[in-house]
Amino acid sequence: MNPFSSGTRLRDMIRAIRACKTAAEERAVIRKECAAIRAAISENDQEYRHRNLAKLMFIHMLGYPTHFGQMECLKLIASPGFPEKRIGYLGLMLLLDERQEVLMLVTNSIKQDLNHTNQYIVGLALCALGNICSAEMARDLAPEVERLLQFRDPNVRKKAALCTIRIIKKVPDLAENFVTPAVALLKEKHHGVLLTGVQLCTDLSKVSTEALEYFKKKSIDGLVKVLRDLANSPYSPEYDISGITDPFLHIRLLKFLRVLGQGDVDASDTMNDILAQVATKTEANKNAGNAILYECVATIMSIEDNGGLRVLAVNILGRFLSSRDNNIRYVALNMLMKAITLDSQAVQRHRVTILECVKDSDASIRKRALELVYLLVNENNVKSLTKELIDYLEVSEPEFKGDLTAKICSIVEKFSPEKIWYIDQMLKVLSEAGNYVKDDVWHALIVVITNAPNLHGYGVRSLYKALQTAGEQETLIRVAVWCIGEYGDLLISNAGVLDVEDPITVTEADAVDVVETALGRYSSDLTTRAMCLIALLKLSSRFPSCSKRINDIVRHHKGSFVLELQQRAIEFNSIIEKHQKIRSALVERMPVLDEATFCGRRAGSVPAAVSTSQGDPPKIPNGVVKPTSAPLVDLLDLSSDDIQAPASSGGDFLQDLLGVDVSPATSQGANQTQKSGTDVLLDLLSIGTPPAQSSTSTLDILSSGQDNKNSVDVLGKLPTSPLAQASSPVGSSPVMDLLGGFGTSQSVPVTNGPTFPAIVAFESKSLKVTFSFSKEPDSPQTTLIEAQFINKSPNVYSNFLFQAAVPKFLQLHLDPASSNTLPASGNGFVSQKLRVSNSQHGKKSLVMRVRINYKVNDKDVLEEGQISNFPRDL
Repeated sequence: MNPFSSGTRLRDMIRAIRACKTAAEERAVIRKECAAIRAAISENDQEYRHRNLAKLMFIHMLGYPTHFGQMECLKLIASPGFPEKRIGYLGLMLLLDERQEVLMLVTNSIKQDLNHTNQYIVGLALCALGNICSAEMARDLAPEVERLLQFRDPNVRKKAALCTIRIIKKVPDLAENFVTPAVALLKEKHHGVLLTGVQLCTDLSKVSTEALEYFKKKSIDGLVKVLRDLANSPYSPEYDISGITDPFLHIRLLKFLRVLGQGDVDASDTMNDILAQVATKTEANKNAGNAILYECVATIMSIEDNGGLRVLAVNILGRFLSSRDNNIRYVALNMLMKAITLDSQAVQRHRVTILECVKDSDASIRKRALELVYLLVNENNVKSLTKELIDYLEVSEPEFKGDLTAKICSIVEKFSPEKIWYIDQMLKVLSEAGNYVKDDVWHALIVVITNAPNLHGYGVRSLYKALQTAGEQETLIRVAVWCIGEYGDLLISNAGVLDVEDPITVTEADAVDVVETALGRYSSDLTTRAMCLIALLKLSSRFPSCSKRINDIVRHHKGSFVLELQQRAIEFNSIIEKHQKIRSALVERMPVLDEATFCGRRAGSVPAAVSTSQGDPPKIPNGVVKPTSAPLVDLLDLSSDDIQAPASSGGDFLQDLLGVDVSPATSQGANQTQKSGTDVLLDLLSIGTPPAQSSTSTLDILSSGQDNKNSVDVLGKLPTSPLAQASSPVGSSPVMDLLGGFGTSQSVPVTNGPTFPAIVAFESKSLKVTFSFSKEPDSPQTTLIEAQFINKSPNVYSNFLFQAAVPKFLQLHLDPASSNTLPASGNGFVSQKLRVSNSQHGKKSLVMRVRINYKVNDKDVLEEGQISNFPRDL
């Protein structure tokens, strides 16, 4: 016989497939066998039809397509014999699903088999219907299934109940037809029928509220009796598992009682006694007993309040936690997390056992126990639980330190009874696992320290001591360096020593040594080193005797390959050597950081930056509301790539760019100036945005941010950043010399360089703008422009504002305009100085877009234009 003919036995085909050594050989065998089966199907071979379908099912289980054999299933189902029907129904359940259209053809065959006199054929039809029943088939065959729920044979009733579950899930509207037959199944003596009947009633209760109410009225007493008989039944070898009679039925009954008892006080009272009996009499030394106890606990936690039962349930879970089986402990922890919302006091009694689970070797148990401990913490036990967790932090595995650290920090922050305790616990965490602490956590610690003036000395001394023993923790170094820079004088003088601390002796050189060591650590990142340089700058003012040594350290980093550090070192070196008069003002102690604002910002309730979205007008750092109409960002298509951010003579734009207030109206109240999240002091501290700035705005010169090309040139020039052009308001006070105090308004110097003809840059019916040019001999790429604005109309222009934007290859700076009022009819003019640097000098000419705002008769006027007629040699 051909080994691949349709008459090949199933075992021979399996043997041939298993003998294949490669996937290609297996595919070849399957391909030949499928070809033989297709040939037999086309020849309508009835002798081996059942054998061919059996082989197709095996091929299907290997993952190969077998759709061509679907009709063979239907032919076998239509056969009169039981063996053929058995293979046909099995193939139907394996090769087809409810989405197949061919399934419609089998509905009539199933209906005939459901009415068959042979109970085994009826059972086959019920099995197939319970597995692949579609909504259409459910509606067509529901009456037959309902009738079979009262069939004489218990096996048929059992299968009919399971098939009913499938039907009501597909068509919930049919549930009411099965309520009465389902209640009858609850009185069965046969455990198999009773088990499926309880499951059917449970599912009916979930899909139909009417069925649920019906079961509450008719079935609770009967269910309680069945469960009591089951719990008290003598040994029955037919149903016994590990000394417990039918634990599967136990569990199904408990789940059904849970559904019936939810939200119903009377039903809950009815089942209280039997639940207590099951909870106390069930043995917990076998897995079957533990399964029953778990379901009993879940039922107790779900039904209406009974304090005694819940305490009993929590005690059972406490016993579970002492089990050696990890699975039992895990489900106990899961259930305790639900129980804590119902009876936290009962769960608190098992706190010691739960803490032991935090130290378990199983990672999933550790994580779940840690979450439970977090829920257990309150004001009364926060100190003891935190101590246990921190003690374990010392010996915990590295992969667990991150989660453990996050939970400890959250607990300490949320339940801290006093600030000194908060500082102590956070120092312990930073010392043990500082590298796992997130940025907002140590930011919050700094905020807390700044808000506790009586703990400044204690905090800096504690950090200094911690740094001696745990100097490898990055976040600890950052907090310690920041505090030493701020409160280094308190560290040296031992000011504000508390009774709980031991006095220490620290010299100025010791404090500088700590910062220098942190700065020179190979593993220190950019943020840490930048903070170290800032701390050294502050210490140079606080420790005059160490100023030369600190300057040497700072000067060493002027050649750093890291641009951030190099820029800070150059600027700080200049401050130390050339600007000693203002150094103390620059590095004075930070203002208190508002704790409530910081916490709100962490929670997302306070925006961290100035919003530019539509709606309410955004708040500018000085408190002035910037109008949303005609925003400066929209200045003549500034969003295009070739246009640079604008420079403006408006004071509000300078505040927006630099976070300083130089307008006459607000400069007098600089002490109360409020700053936004864009404040440059953020980059100085790297800890968040202070809500209020100190009296001198010269602190802004220390900003260097992450993008160094945007920083202010603090060594003598005004900023010429390509992304943040500075400007000053019309008629403002003299421009501040950033490192030399305040002086007279500095005009752009005019030298004897090349001369260029003046041009009419912009002209309209009411306004004329002329530009005259000059050059610096030693800087041909820089053009000095004097703009003159002439009013051609008979009306006086007030609130005059000139704004300009240039492409990226140009840099633009505007001096203040000579006035913000433009006389009428050409009887005078307003002048303004501009400085333009051309990085493509000789290749590209100057080009500029302008916007001019002014008021005429209390009406706002806006004029715009592009200037491209600059002389080529500029």
